[in-house]
Amino acid sequence: MFGLQSECMLHVPEQYHTLSDYEGAQPRWCPSCGDHAVLTAVQKVCREKQLPPEKTVFVSGIGCSSRFPHYMKTYGFHGLHGRPFPVAEGIKFRRPDLDVFVATGDGDCCSIGAGHWIHAIRYNMNMTVMLLDNEIYGLTKMQTSPTSRKGTISNTHPHGSILPPINPLITTLGVANASFVAQTVDWNPAHLYSTLLAAHSHQGFSFVRILQRCPHFSPNLFAEEISNPDLTVLLTHENGIEAVEEVQKMYKNSVVHDPADMNEAREIAQREDLIPIGLFFCDPSKEQYDKYGASNIGFSPQKKADALNVEFEKYAV
Repeated sequence: MFGLQSECMLHVPEQYHTLSDYEGAQPRWCPSCGDHAVLTAVQKVCREKQLPPEKTVFVSGIGCSSRFPHYMKTYGFHGLHGRPFPVAEGIKFRRPDLDVFVATGDGDCCSIGAGHWIHAIRYNMNMTVMLLDNEIYGLTKMQTSPTSRKGTISNTHPHGSILPPINPLITTLGVANASFVAQTVDWNPAHLYSTLLAAHSHQGFSFVRILQRCPHFSPNLFAEEISNPDLTVLLTHENGIEAVEEVQKMYKNSVVHDPADMNEAREIAQREDLIPIGLFFCDPSKEQYDKYGASNIGFSPQKKADALNVEFEKYAV
């Protein structure tokens, strides 16, 4: 019998998903909003990983960024303000086979949702979390957020914010069982894509803070950093975020940082002179709570009833 050797044959997947397979409703964010760049990067990650749309879920709370599930042609849950993490954890706990993404904002995550955020870090369930941080409340029209810089003029602080902001990186790195912490920016599509790709590949709670522009309420927030790349420092390491050649050429300031070094990660996260982008910390050996929840997946109703009866018998009088 003649023909091609099996090792020379090209494997063709049964179904190849293109970008259009992940494009949902027409985005209604303001023109030049940084959310557009994040949406495009996420759709490219889904295509690169060939994630089945029917087994992919986007969860959000309330805010401009939380419109995300509407713009993905996947399953989605647009939840209550500050509550995306409990919903995402419930989904992952009972359906560990699904790819779960969380889109949240600096108000949604760091204010009303802060308690859920802290425990979600500790649970370390396998999901990709995107904190879109524009340092202002956009959907409710320009109020000070927990990450607003001191002196920020807003409707709630017309004379300037008087409190120092929360640093989401420091907060996440300070919680027990943190396993993946990274930072990127919406105005560098290549680094944004590479960061989200690495976050999705990580097994555990992948927390990515994305510095994001709000052209309507804080148009000048990152203007200097965008025009001057020397105000950014690129974190590099063989175990870090892969930086393509154009990204490396863009930033003359770089630091070789081992993402296994928690102490150095915290030091870099506190820098205020430059914006550090890259992978701060990664430890795939951390415990994952969703693996505990998967222990009884597939139990028949009768097995579940039997297990409950065993527990009830312990307290029989």
